Amino acid sequence: MEQKGVTIWLTGLSGAGKSTLALALAGRFTELGRKVEVFDGDEVRKNLSLELGFSKEDRDTHVRRIGYVAKLLTRHGVVVIAAVISPYREVRESNRREIGKFVEIYCRCPLDVAESRDVKGLYKRARRGEIQSFTGINDPYEEPTNPDIVVHTDVETIPESLEIIWRGLEKLSYVTPTSICT
Repeated sequence: MEQKGVTIWLTGLSGAGKSTLALALAGRFTELGRKVEVFDGDEVRKNLSLELGFSKEDRDTHVRRIGYVAKLLTRHGVVVIAAVISPYREVRESNRREIGKFVEIYCRCPLDVAESRDVKGLYKRARRGEIQSFTGINDPYEEPTNPDIVVHTDVETIPESLEIIWRGLEKLSYVTPTSICT
C-alpha cells in the first residue's frame, strides 16, 4: 500500500510546545512504519536559512523554504511535521495552497506561559531590547483564523494534545481509527 504524504504544520509562539509535540507525533508515525521527517524551525534555520535575519521578509523566506521542501517530501509519501513559529498568516496560507495535503495545528499558549517555559532566555533578552523583532514581544504573531486542529498547550498534557491531534488527523483521513494514539 502506498503511503499517503501530508505536511503537518505546528504553529505558535516560542515555548508553546511545537517541537515537543512534533517529536511525540513523529514517534507515533514511526511506530506505525510511516516515513517521517521533522522540521524544527531553529534547526532548519541553521542549515537552510543561515544567511537570513528576522525581518518579516526574511521570516517569510525561511517559512517558504520549509514549505517548499515539505511539498517535495509530501508528494513522495512522507509525513512531514514542521514545528515552526511562522508568525505571519499569509505565508502559512501560501504554504497550504502550494502543498495541498496540509494540516495546520495551532499550538495555542498564552504569552505569559510561553515566557515561563523559556529555557534559552530569549523572551528576557527581547524584553531588555537585546533581541529585535522577537515574536510576541516586539513583533506580531498572527493567530490562524481557521486552523485544522487546535491544542491548548498551557492546560493539556503532551499526551492529551497528542490525542487531540491524532483524532483530528483521523477525521481528515491521514490516519485510521485503528491507529490508536497512546
